[in-house]
Amino acid sequence: MSSLSTGLDLTVEEQAMLAGEHGPAVAMCMRIIVGVARANGAEKLIEIESVHADGTLYHGEAGLDFTEKLVELGGKVKVKTTTNVGSLDLLHPNLVHGDETLMSHGRRLMDAHIALGCEPTWSCAPYQAGHRPAFGSHVAWAESNAIAFVNSVLGARSDRYGDFLDLSAAVTGRVPFGGLHHDAARKAVLVLDFSEIDSRMFSEDAAWAALGVLLGNRAGTRVAAMVGLPGDLSDGGVTEDRLKGMGATSASAGGVGLFHVVGITPEAPTLEAIVTPNAEYLKMTAADVREARDTLSTTTSDKLDAVSLGTPHFSVDEFRALSEVIGDGPKFAEQIDFYISTSRDVMARSKELGYLDVFLNAGGRVVTDTCTYVTPVLNRNVKNVMTNSGKWAWYAPGNLGIDTVLGSLSECVASARAGKVVRDESLWS
Repeated sequence: MSSLSTGLDLTVEEQAMLAGEHGPAVAMCMRIIVGVARANGAEKLIEIESVHADGTLYHGEAGLDFTEKLVELGGKVKVKTTTNVGSLDLLHPNLVHGDETLMSHGRRLMDAHIALGCEPTWSCAPYQAGHRPAFGSHVAWAESNAIAFVNSVLGARSDRYGDFLDLSAAVTGRVPFGGLHHDAARKAVLVLDFSEIDSRMFSEDAAWAALGVLLGNRAGTRVAAMVGLPGDLSDGGVTEDRLKGMGATSASAGGVGLFHVVGITPEAPTLEAIVTPNAEYLKMTAADVREARDTLSTTTSDKLDAVSLGTPHFSVDEFRALSEVIGDGPKFAEQIDFYISTSRDVMARSKELGYLDVFLNAGGRVVTDTCTYVTPVLNRNVKNVMTNSGKWAWYAPGNLGIDTVLGSLSECVASARAGKVVRDESLWS
């Protein structure tokens, strides 16, 4: 092996990539990868099996210029690469009411990713559409909830990647060997103990959003292990969607890229297997969970304009649960807009299973390819929105200038039917 930069060993093939022998697009991306590796003190690069690209949302000219430059240089992704949400709903274009720049540049950015060979999943939850890396495999995923999920729930290994670095990894098939790719970095330095809380508190999905706030606030960017959470679904236990929601909220409230639920997630059969000897230990209480829940509601008013679910994107199992809650009951109140953000794949499967039509027939609307808190979908007059998503509740007030109310799935349906906020506080007693 030889080194082209102090402390960083590159293979012969990596040197050739950096020198331009694999084309100008690969060389440009390798300069970025090597620069990050050098800045972070990595000793080498490692090969990856897949990428989830986050730079699909139009935030300004820089991201568009970078992606279109890669296309101009003949760039193609080297590994399986799925796409995060974009700025447009390509299947329901009339739902988005952005300005001309957002609409035109957002479309160009999405088109450029396709030209590079990315798979047009347009979802923040690619793991719901079959992109599920194997345990222990090295990947480069961007999008905070996806990073937390692929590390924690699937047990693959990804550090925190973002715009430019994600596509650079996809084009080169390489990332710096650092961060959460290392064994030592995946050990828990914090233990959160929920064993003294009545498991019935965790029977509703909104409680897992509150757990995400607790995890994010207490852990920050540290790796934490959680003990005492119910594992039996009949007793309000863990499901993949609850882990998805908790991880997404923890990555928003903090910077969590990996968490362990002892006895549940794949790297944590026991606490001893994943905890460092000097880990901090915190006992959680029901009051802590309620306080965290309350941070996700910015108003105590019962006024309601809209309901938004699906952040991260709604799964088939969530559509099934929603259809059971809706049943053959009354439609949503005429003045309430009820949105679900989901992927094309999940929408199609939910349609085949009959779940989607139950929601649509009740008066709901489906958003694909994007999400209601990152692109202008909600009516401009909307002021108060209910959700069961901790991530949506965390970001929407700042992004959209609206007030949020966190509720369970059943409370969201009851509220949409009543035309006002309906919550059962006994769930939190």
